[in-house]
Amino acid sequence: MFGRRKIEYKTNSELRTMARAGVVTSRALDAAVAATAAGVTTAELDAAFRAVLEEHGATSNFLGYYGFPATICASPNDVVVHGIPGDRLLAEGDIVSIDGGAVVEGWHGDSARTALIGPASAADRDLSEMTRTAMWHGIAAASRAQRVGEIGEAIEAFVRRESGETYGIVEDYVGHGIGSAMHMAPDVPNYSTREGGPRLKAGMALAIEPMLVTGSTETVVLEDDWTVKTVDGSHASQWEHSVAFHRDGIWVLTAEDGGAEELGKLGVKVSPIPA
Repeated sequence: MFGRRKIEYKTNSELRTMARAGVVTSRALDAAVAATAAGVTTAELDAAFRAVLEEHGATSNFLGYYGFPATICASPNDVVVHGIPGDRLLAEGDIVSIDGGAVVEGWHGDSARTALIGPASAADRDLSEMTRTAMWHGIAAASRAQRVGEIGEAIEAFVRRESGETYGIVEDYVGHGIGSAMHMAPDVPNYSTREGGPRLKAGMALAIEPMLVTGSTETVVLEDDWTVKTVDGSHASQWEHSVAFHRDGIWVLTAEDGGAEELGKLGVKVSPIPA
């Protein structure tokens, strides 16, 4: 799980540039989520996201990544992650996870949200909210943790405490370091492991991204070599934020307020990245 790949430690100046990429990512996700509606294609969500990147002079870190053909992953219903946007029409009652990122001056942002189309089922609303809240509990834990593994421990503990075994926590896909590349060391599990992992230190930046499903966590990759679906057809949700660690505390790079509102509810005070 936790390899020996070298972790990148950023200067405060570099983290501040990452915060700029994070804000662009957040605004692009705002546009993509706002575009979700019955009768809209997932390609149109991609176009909405891409337009914001272009408006801010940013580039996509998804487009062309190992040949990926779009600026977002759009993953509806039983698609867990890495769905390719196309002519798939969204319908009333769908749930769709949208994952995307921006690059500003060589530094990366990465974030994901789940959107509900029309009168979604109570089960899908609860799934999305549990995933979103689990992410924030993981970030809150990161603010006081000593090691990376404590983040996944907090996510799993919250999910089990609040919902028992109602949701499966996907283990095949995890969070990651981020900085001068989108995916870097270390891996950030969304579940408890026996390994503490690397120490959390100033200059690190992590993408924390739990994925929950309403059934079995067994997944399959489709013939396009990207799209990951649940084997049993159960629905999935993904939420993600990129988080910076600096000498004064943490700052959520992909939230315009640095995570102040959501983390404040959990007793955590965020600290702007110092000059």
